Amino acid sequence: MSFDTTSLRNDFPILSTMVGKKPLVYLDNAATTQKPQVVIDAIEDYYKAGNANIHRGVHYLAEKATEAYEDSRKVVANFLNARSESEIIFVRGTTEGINLIAHSFGKRYISEGDEIIISTLEHHANIVPWQMLCESTGAKLKIIPVSDNGELELDAFDSLLSEKTKLVSVVHASNSFGTINPVKLIVDKAHAVGAKVLLDGAQAVGHFPVDMQALDCDFYVFSGHKLFGPTGIGVVYGKYDLLDSLPPYQGGGDMINKVTFDKTTFKEPPGRFEAGTPHISGAIGMAAGIRYLEALDRNALLAHEHDLLEYGTEKLSEIDGIRLLGTADEKVSVISFTMEGSHPHDIATVLDADGIAIRAGHHCTQPLLQRFGVSATARASFAFYNTREEIDHLAESLKKIQVLFA
Repeated sequence: MSFDTTSLRNDFPILSTMVGKKPLVYLDNAATTQKPQVVIDAIEDYYKAGNANIHRGVHYLAEKATEAYEDSRKVVANFLNARSESEIIFVRGTTEGINLIAHSFGKRYISEGDEIIISTLEHHANIVPWQMLCESTGAKLKIIPVSDNGELELDAFDSLLSEKTKLVSVVHASNSFGTINPVKLIVDKAHAVGAKVLLDGAQAVGHFPVDMQALDCDFYVFSGHKLFGPTGIGVVYGKYDLLDSLPPYQGGGDMINKVTFDKTTFKEPPGRFEAGTPHISGAIGMAAGIRYLEALDRNALLAHEHDLLEYGTEKLSEIDGIRLLGTADEKVSVISFTMEGSHPHDIATVLDADGIAIRAGHHCTQPLLQRFGVSATARASFAFYNTREEIDHLAESLKKIQVLFA
């Protein structure tokens, strides 16, 4: 497949980095994506020409900053095809977003004997908050198993669903294996028994379009830094009527209507869930990343990433001793693997000497890796600015490691 990445790569200053005398080959996009110049410029411009606190000031800079911040909310709402920007809450990232829902939804709707369903594919951020909630309420946590190729066992999911199910919280696309879950089917099945659904979209939104009205999920969360935006900013989407029924996650300034020593009343969503001074520049930078992405041909980008996934899978499969984990039919561009005789951390260290950045470890998915009998994997993850030539460099370096540790 022919795909001209040169002009796109030029938009990302960090991709010209040299690691010693080797050009950087950045294959750790599932951990964080790199940032185009327009995102860097947007953040710099805010601090140079628009820095002020928002919502409360009446001076020029405060009004300018407030307008930019709230415009960013509109950009996100349009990106997700939400019904209203009032359904968009800014948080620090996916982890805080899930914790917000666990606290607020859990406080209002979860009690002893209720059941919450997650899956074996989940990131720790979509496991630990629900464990904590179950411990505090007496609710029960149930787990959807995965098949040998890393796909959810939907028959088992059907057997877990019942009138006791109050929430289903699953990843849209796996950070470890790349598996894309059939989330619309999951949403429909959960709604049929009266349960609400949260989708962890951290690994999805940077790869393919998502549509809240089409998915009909109740909550959707993601992080800006995996969407070519800055760190420390993320989004919770929630259906407005549901958000309006929930108590605040944190208390403080700007999330209130009136405070007395006797009682405090809270703002309507989303303000109720945004206590204190938010990450203003982060929201502005994330919106710039979304605008950049939406200006591109996303179908062409997705086709290119799929080509990289297929090409990378083929190249790594040719190397003796490599075991690929997560071979689902529907995947984002993530390849997890082990190599006989080499620990994943050693693999990553040797690759770094060749300028190649991958991730090694449990990827915050320890239960998933335990299911497959390993404690860690090496993981190469691709974005649209990656190339087949970079995969060739990866394969050649892995062959050297094979010889080195033989």
